[in-house]
Amino acid sequence: MNYDEKSQQTLEVVKAMEEALGAKSNNMEKYFHKDFRWMGNQGCGTKNNLQEFRNNWQLPLRAAFTDRVYKTDKFLVDGEWASCFGHIDAIHSGEFMGIKPTNKRVKIHYTDFWEVKDGLIIDNWVNVDFPFILSQLGVDVFNGKGWEAFDRGDIEPPKPN
Repeated sequence: MNYDEKSQQTLEVVKAMEEALGAKSNNMEKYFHKDFRWMGNQGCGTKNNLQEFRNNWQLPLRAAFTDRVYKTDKFLVDGEWASCFGHIDAIHSGEFMGIKPTNKRVKIHYTDFWEVKDGLIIDNWVNVDFPFILSQLGVDVFNGKGWEAFDRGDIEPPKPN
């Protein structure tokens, strides 16, 4: 298989998996390698197999956020690698990070990097913008000291010595 064919196969695997997630599929085994790992940023955790991904990410996300619509903005592929960025529009209808349901519609920004081996996803590096989600729910994890304060002119940015 040449590079372009491998890239196309990788993209098809990832898009099929994303479509299944969006359709609330409970049968995800056909997309993932037996040695699958899911590595998230702080707050998301690391899942060492598909069952951990399901129990410790997929189901808690479904419990906290309903009426989910997945919107991938852009895919990039490079042989056995694929990446995307996008967001989920959802209703905060269950507890999330200790915050009781607010029934607010929120945007959940994400970036994914997948490695596909033998036509199956073996690794997934993920970054979910938890601070942005929390800000939509009324929690400022930076206590007003986020660098957006520089942009607004609220705080003078420090300068190196």
